[in-house]
Amino acid sequence: MQSVRVRLRARQINYEIQIGSGVLADAGKYARAALGTTTKRASVISNQKVFGLFGEQVVRALGSDGFEVSHWLMKDGERHKSVRSLEQALSFLGKSGVERNDAVVALGGGVVGDLAGFAAATYLRGVAFVQIPTTLLAQIDASVGGKVGVNLPAGKNLVGAFYQPQLVLIDTNTLQTLPRRELTAGWCEAVKHGAVGDRKLFDRTVKLLSRCGTDFSLGSAGESQTEVCDTIAAHCRFKAAIVAGDERESTSRHDARSRKILNFGHTTAHALEMVTNYQRFRHGEAVGYGMLVAGELSKNLGMLAADALESLQQAVGACGPLPAAEDIEIDRLIAAMKSDKKSVAGSVKWVLLEALGKARIVDGSDVGVRVLRHALRNGLRPLKV
Repeated sequence: MQSVRVRLRARQINYEIQIGSGVLADAGKYARAALGTTTKRASVISNQKVFGLFGEQVVRALGSDGFEVSHWLMKDGERHKSVRSLEQALSFLGKSGVERNDAVVALGGGVVGDLAGFAAATYLRGVAFVQIPTTLLAQIDASVGGKVGVNLPAGKNLVGAFYQPQLVLIDTNTLQTLPRRELTAGWCEAVKHGAVGDRKLFDRTVKLLSRCGTDFSLGSAGESQTEVCDTIAAHCRFKAAIVAGDERESTSRHDARSRKILNFGHTTAHALEMVTNYQRFRHGEAVGYGMLVAGELSKNLGMLAADALESLQQAVGACGPLPAAEDIEIDRLIAAMKSDKKSVAGSVKWVLLEALGKARIVDGSDVGVRVLRHALRNGLRPLKV
């Protein structure tokens, strides 16, 4: 069992991330401790696949600690993280009789967490929110830090808020139920964390990746389960430290501890998702390609050594096979990048690497079109693993 505390001192916000094997059975106990005795209703937002696996257990656990539980299941997939789905979620909360002291519980991956969190942030101008992430990507990244929102046709996550949960509850047993592609997506985000912020975390992640690959069944053994919990906790601590120092991703910050560094790989990733209508790639898979493109850019601009790029390529390759991307028109991707929500004064801010574990934020005006096109061509080719 691991516990990570997220502290946002400027706003006096603190919450716990509880990580362990089998903690879903105690979801009611942890939620009651975090929410207090005045919370009567817990409205669970999930999808059919996840709820079929864990819904009964979570509802039973919440009910055993006195919560009145209702649930609503959204459609599965990034393309359903939409304004229409948000409206349906808000209608569900209204029909469930949710009041200001009540709570929304997100049970699922990053899409569920983003939508449920934004619904919690906007319903009655804000009700309490609990994250129960069930994918590797959501456990180490999406559930930590308070970014919630939905997509628009013009781009990904263009409508949203910074809204912190009261509790994040991570049951590592859920990893054993994930299909290979979901694990690949999560591993790519894990590699991202290490690549931009901590070489030790990068090496630790690659070591665990070499043992687990896309199979967490070994996590049932005591020693291996401890290693899995410890590594997830290390990623949560890294993300929490970045968020504590720059919760709202200040546009004026461009240093190596800015929250912007967590967008490594995301400029290309969001463009890939957008031009394929969110149907070809899992988010983490797109980030995998995005890191390869950013790595190529870093090397071509004279920032990153060739052997470091090779190590990054090997790490991404070890995450698992990625869907084909070489056929996507580069001009479409470049056009999509211009609508990225991270743009400032019309210019994209690229997160690049000086070394593994050391990021640098570079203005898009310093990245020539020829250099960008070359990086996209090379970065989107199939990896030779």
